[in-house]
This record gives sequence, structure tokens and C-alpha cells, in this order.
Amino acid sequence: MGFKIINGDITEIESDAIVNAENSYLRQGGGVCGAIFNKAGAKELQNECDQKGYCKPGEAIITKGYNLKAKYIIHAVGPIYRDGKHGEREVLEAAYRNSLLLAKQYKLRSIAFPLISSGIYGYPYNEALEVAKETINKFLIGNDIDVYLVLYK
Repeated sequence: MGFKIINGDITEIESDAIVNAENSYLRQGGGVCGAIFNKAGAKELQNECDQKGYCKPGEAIITKGYNLKAKYIIHAVGPIYRDGKHGEREVLEAAYRNSLLLAKQYKLRSIAFPLISSGIYGYPYNEALEVAKETINKFLIGNDIDVYLVLYK
């Protein structure tokens, strides 16, 4: 298995799970989160998220994929970037790692990530990309899963 960085629309990726860059309240937002909710079926997905409740930054939860090509959506909460001196990197690493651990727990063979926290949460793009690559590559040592990092066109 391996790791690929691709350009595209994460809602169109054929993988066992796609990761949603989510907010702690698991509510439909803008950006990639809004696109995933809209494509999956916002009402049904929001109902399931409401049942899950709350997700702390750095953590992740899993829901059905509904109308997506992916069977599951893993909702990962990244950090809101302030200045890089408030544990943002550690929280971002945890968001990726906990998503990957959920995929492993559910015995998934493939997962697709957006670049978590690089949009409205303000994490500097190149730093977010570095954290994603490092965290994913560390996880792949000893774990057998295909990982896609989907950069929006």
C-alpha cells in the first residue's frame, strides 16, 4: 500500500473513507466540509453527526458515507491556527493520526484526506502539508493502507 498526493475534488474520490475537515460541533460548515455534507446528503449526515455530539480538536469520529463514493466519512477536527506556539502542530498531527487509527479499527483499505486546517482555520499551507506528509508516512510504517492527500484544484 502507499501514499499519493493528488489534485482534485475529495468528494469524487473512490476510497473506503474520506476525511472531512470538521468543526468540534460536527456541524456543516463551508469549504471542504460544506462540499462533503452537500454531496453526501446534508440532512442525513447532519442527523448522524448530531447523534455523535462533540469532537475535540485532534480527535476524529466516523459516520456513514451516504451518497458519496466512499463508504465512510471520518470527521477530523484540526486546530485553529493562532501563531504556531499554542500546540497547533500537535493537534494537527493528532487529527491525522486519529483518523488513520479509525480507518485501521474499521479495517479500511484506503482513506483520502484534505489538507486539514489549511483553509478557514488558517494553518499555513506549506506547514500543513509538511505535517500531513510526516504524520501519514510515520503511520504507514507497519500499517497497510492506501492513503491519498487530496489537494483542491
